[in-house]
Amino acid sequence: MVIVALLWWSIWFFDATLRLVGGWRAMGRGVEAAIALLALAIPLTGARSVASAVRSQRFFDDGDVENARVAAADCREWSLYVVGLGTTTLILAFLFWFFGANDGKVREVLFNWQYPLDHFGNLATGFWVNVKISMVAEMIVLVWALLIAMMRRMPGRASAPIRWLAIAYTDMFRGIPALLVVYVVVFGVPLAKVPFLSSLQGDSQLFWSAVLALSLTYGAYVSEVYRAGLESIHWSQTAAARSLGLGHVQTLRYVVLPQAVRRIVPPLLNDFISLQKDTALVSVVGVLDIVNRASVLKGTYFNLSFVTGAAVFFLVVTVPLTRFTDYLIERDQRRMRAG
Repeated sequence: MVIVALLWWSIWFFDATLRLVGGWRAMGRGVEAAIALLALAIPLTGARSVASAVRSQRFFDDGDVENARVAAADCREWSLYVVGLGTTTLILAFLFWFFGANDGKVREVLFNWQYPLDHFGNLATGFWVNVKISMVAEMIVLVWALLIAMMRRMPGRASAPIRWLAIAYTDMFRGIPALLVVYVVVFGVPLAKVPFLSSLQGDSQLFWSAVLALSLTYGAYVSEVYRAGLESIHWSQTAAARSLGLGHVQTLRYVVLPQAVRRIVPPLLNDFISLQKDTALVSVVGVLDIVNRASVLKGTYFNLSFVTGAAVFFLVVTVPLTRFTDYLIERDQRRMRAG
């Protein structure tokens, strides 16, 4: 009952301070009604839990152990409903309080959607830069990381220097923060007049320098994902291929890689989701991505809702990819159970 009272107070506080108007007020009323129903479900599920506990005790006293266990299981299930609904309600109560804090200033400063909607085209143009950087970097990383992983698995003593170079690369770029790599590449490469990038000018140079920096960083991470997938293939697969006369490269191409790639798709997608988010780092070196544009608009209108709107753009891309990754993991688990 304390949770219910807290929620109703939060709704009143939210409604009194947020000062919603028009369609937003109607939407707020709908949300309030839905949450109120959720809060009322807490004592109902609690009553069901108590009733199941009483029924279980009665069955046990009568010597009916089987039905007592069934009733006890029902009690545990309804108790979990109480915990879940109560936790959800507390979080929603906090959110209502947070949005209504300081006479609704929190919503006005951080979540006034009118600001990003009025400049949607400008933000979308910046986000397209983030998307292009991530897509180009991902294609480069797929090939580059596979090459590094194969270098680390080269057999024989003669290949030891190559393996050491691959290990040094992965250790270095996994240990250096991505922001520092972006700084060094974007600002250092033009000063050093590296032949290819120094011949570019303006936005083109910034774009390809940012792609290079992110590719170097995530190439190290993804190479370890590749290596884990390659090493997960049982040694007998390689032995069987070599006994049939296949060379090392042929064994990798026709036997090991096709099996390994299927296993590493979920962790590979997780790294690409992180890469998509880390494209926001290029804003610090002058790339006109969505973060940079949101910062300019924030300084113009003195409102952080533009930054919140930029975060929503990233969520539109990363959340579906995350759910797709979860689906692939679940599908692989079903295949393993079936096998």
